[in-house]
Amino acid sequence: MIWLRYAYVALALFLTTVILSPLQIIALWRGWKLARRMPRYWHMVACFVLGIRIHVHGAIETRRPLMLSANHTSWLDIIVLGRVADVAFIAKSEVRSWPIFGLFARLQNSVFIERTDKRGTGRQVNSIAERMAAGEIIILFPEGTTSDGNRLLPLKYSLFGAASSAVPYSPDGTVHVQPVAVAYTGIQGMPMGRFMRPVVAWPGDVAMLPSLAGVIRARALDVDICFGESVTFEEGTKRKEAAAEVESRMRTLLAERLSGR
Repeated sequence: MIWLRYAYVALALFLTTVILSPLQIIALWRGWKLARRMPRYWHMVACFVLGIRIHVHGAIETRRPLMLSANHTSWLDIIVLGRVADVAFIAKSEVRSWPIFGLFARLQNSVFIERTDKRGTGRQVNSIAERMAAGEIIILFPEGTTSDGNRLLPLKYSLFGAASSAVPYSPDGTVHVQPVAVAYTGIQGMPMGRFMRPVVAWPGDVAMLPSLAGVIRARALDVDICFGESVTFEEGTKRKEAAAEVESRMRTLLAERLSGR
C-alpha cells in the first residue's frame, strides 16, 4: 500500500506542477503580481496530498516592508510557510541547481545569495531590500542551516543586513521583522516528541528522496506556525541588538509550542 501512496503523491504533485508552471513562468516574465500568489496554490496541493495539517497561531504583520524570520528544520518548512502566505524565500545559491527543488525555488522567485561572494554582498542585500520595499514578504532562515526541530540554533545576525538596508526604501523609514516559529507537533494524530521529530527533520547528511519518503510514510503531520510580535528596524537601529531581540522571541515561541503551551 505504501507504493500506492508514493504513486499518488508523485502523480498529484506532477500534474499540479505541469498545470501551474507555465502560468507562473508567464507571470514572472510579464512581472504580474499573480506570480506572488501562484506558488501558494502548489503548496496547498502539496500539504493536502502529504497529509499536513497546519495550525496558525497569531497573524502575519500587516505593516510593510516585512521580513519573516523563521527557524529551519526541513524542506517541509517551505511548503507549510508557502501555504499560509504569499511569500518569497532567501536561499543559498546552491539551491538553484538542485533537482526538482531548484526548479521550484526559481518558479517561486526566490532570492539566491552567494555567501562566499563578499564583493557581491551589497548588491544581493540591496536586491532583497528593493523587493521588500515593493511589498513582497521575504522569508529568512537566519540559522543558516537546518536543525533537528527540537531547538533553535544560534542565528547569523549578518543575514539581517537586508532589513537594515531596506529602511531607506521604506516610505515611513521603518522595516518590520517578524519572528516565526515552525513547530512539528503531531504525527498520525498523536503528539510528536523529540524522538519522533527526525521523521521531518532534514539534517545535511540526509538525502532528499529518503527524507521525502519518510514524510509520505508518516501520512499525517501536524505543524504549528506561530507569528510573534515584530521588531522594528529604522535609521539608527543597531542591527545586532535588534537581531538578538528577534532571536529571543523566536526561541520563546518555539519552546512554548514544542512544550505544548
